[in-house]
Amino acid sequence: MASIDPQVKNWTRDEYYRMGDAGLFVDQRVELIDGEILMMSPMKAAHATAIGLATAAISAIFGDGYWVRVQLPLVLGDDSEPEPDIAVVAGSPRDYLEHPTTALLVIEISDTTLSFDRERKGELYAESGIQEYWIVNLVDGAVEVRRHPSAGKYQTVETFDPTDSLSPLATPTDSISVTDLLP
Repeated sequence: MASIDPQVKNWTRDEYYRMGDAGLFVDQRVELIDGEILMMSPMKAAHATAIGLATAAISAIFGDGYWVRVQLPLVLGDDSEPEPDIAVVAGSPRDYLEHPTTALLVIEISDTTLSFDRERKGELYAESGIQEYWIVNLVDGAVEVRRHPSAGKYQTVETFDPTDSLSPLATPTDSISVTDLLP
């Protein structure tokens, strides 16, 4: 008798939506990444505080003409729909009858998922052409800035400490103190 290894079932966004409509994800935080439905860990207080701080800091420099989205989906292909902690898109909420397919800046607040955010999500965002991806690293008290995606990787990776300031590519004359992003 021939041996057959188990196969992984990769899901599409349409299948993911149908499962949600059927109630399979009630009271669960999930994301669709590269066809896999991932259970997200519970949010700790420092993570929630950092989301609030980062949202306020980013909203202060991105004014009219931009939508600062908090934990809302981005459609990144037929098999990925991450929900980054913050994503800045051009326009206003009324400009989007469907979820955006790109962002000017994506920010993940990271503590328990630091490795995942650096590697898997970094590759996903780079492959999708997101020009700038920040990780607010709660473990080390720093902000990791990834820019200039090419071939599924960010070509520039810099770490900013609490004494530093940084400027988004989309608003290079505005700066944010790293301490304004950390709890």
